[in-house]
Amino acid sequence: MASAGATSSRPSVWIEAMRPRTLSAAVAPVLVGTGAADVFILWRFIAALVVGVSIQIAVNFANDLFDGVRGVDTPARIGPRRAVASGAVSPALMRSAMILAFCIAGAAGLALTAAVGPELLVVGVLSFLAALGYSGGPRPYASARAGELFVFVFFGFVATVGSYYVQEESISQVAYLAAIPVGMLAVAILVVNNLRDIQTDAAAGKVTLAVRMGAARTRQFYQALVVVGLLATGAVAAADLSALPLLALAATPFAVRPTLAVLHGREPHELIAALGGTARLQLIYGVLLAVGLWAS
Repeated sequence: MASAGATSSRPSVWIEAMRPRTLSAAVAPVLVGTGAADVFILWRFIAALVVGVSIQIAVNFANDLFDGVRGVDTPARIGPRRAVASGAVSPALMRSAMILAFCIAGAAGLALTAAVGPELLVVGVLSFLAALGYSGGPRPYASARAGELFVFVFFGFVATVGSYYVQEESISQVAYLAAIPVGMLAVAILVVNNLRDIQTDAAAGKVTLAVRMGAARTRQFYQALVVVGLLATGAVAAADLSALPLLALAATPFAVRPTLAVLHGREPHELIAALGGTARLQLIYGVLLAVGLWAS
């Protein structure tokens, strides 16, 4: 196992552990929620972005730590290496990095709380607890077929509506509806990841929804998430009383390659590429939807 000193001098290890391909799940809802608002306060947008990205990184660090310690991540696992399981980072150092990410999110969240109201503190605490419970604790819900629900709620509704709220200090139907496609595409990222890991997760006793459903139904579930998510853009446009949010549908061509890879790909590298493609789809969709909402 590498020493703490050795690992701390290799930033590439930490970049891998952050799982950059998944960070769109934190960026897209902040863009969309902010774009839906009629008010724009720059520092609040930046603070919301820091909160979202830091929590996502903390979740990724926690997943790396807890799955590594529990033996869920093994040499048989396909995909990017995991820092703790591979011995590149010690559990103690990964735990410190996870706490640091939470502290950064907490500092930005406290600044927003001071400006907006104590209700954000409640949301923040719940988000932190949910992030830790995803793969940590005695009964992690990522291993109990509830990971997709966590992603949809927190990286869909909470992040999107919360980003709207810190600008407007109120909520709206448009923000709630916009959270649906954003959340579905975030879930699609997780579904690809879990589809790739079905065999190793099952062998380690990690019963994700993909393990429970099987590969064939998981592929269909992914397709439904993407299709229904894109179709939900129509409801956003209707609530906004404008056709401009439909600009987000220009992202549809970016759904073709990852969807075909998930439905028909059998090689590990195809699913790894599909994960990156899904994250790219969500980010492009989020940018376009935010622009459409802002322009309307």
